[in-house]
Amino acid sequence: MSKGLLIGLGVAALLLFWGIGVRNGMATENQEVEASWAKVQTAYQRRADLIPTLVNTVKGVANFEKQTLTDVINARSGATQIKLDAKDLTPENMKKYQEAQSQLSGSLSRLMVVAEKYPELKATENFSELQSQLEGTENRIKEERDRFNDTVKGYNNKIVTFPNSLIASFSGFTTKGYFEADAGASKMPTVDFGK
Repeated sequence: MSKGLLIGLGVAALLLFWGIGVRNGMATENQEVEASWAKVQTAYQRRADLIPTLVNTVKGVANFEKQTLTDVINARSGATQIKLDAKDLTPENMKKYQEAQSQLSGSLSRLMVVAEKYPELKATENFSELQSQLEGTENRIKEERDRFNDTVKGYNNKIVTFPNSLIASFSGFTTKGYFEADAGASKMPTVDFGK
């Protein structure tokens, strides 16, 4: 064999092994995104599981505002109906998922505000414990969303940079969507103690 042919085969083999390594790295990063997404879903599921107990506790203690309870129940139903697979984490799908979860967060916030009007409800041990668990769950959700965004950033950086982007396009790897701030989150909330 000629020296040029051997060099050509050596370069081709190096490129092949490099491409395999890059593709395997992308697959590993994709698995990290999927694992991180599963943790986000677990945190949201914990919140969804706590809500029926919270609603029943509130119902049992106070002649509570029925519309607020109905809103929470409906928002929970809407949020749990949206199933988003880790393979479909497009920005559009992430936005739909996030909107449903935001609606549930808003309903829960209204429930907690209205609950402040009922001292006998606030005094019950069950309600206080559930409220504490929900607060802890909301913190976990935020932490998992932050970790998810960090994982997605690493994955997206890997598949959009050249020359990795060539291998990504041949292998079917696409960018994943991020969790974003809720609409209007950048505006300062109005606090009115006059009411």
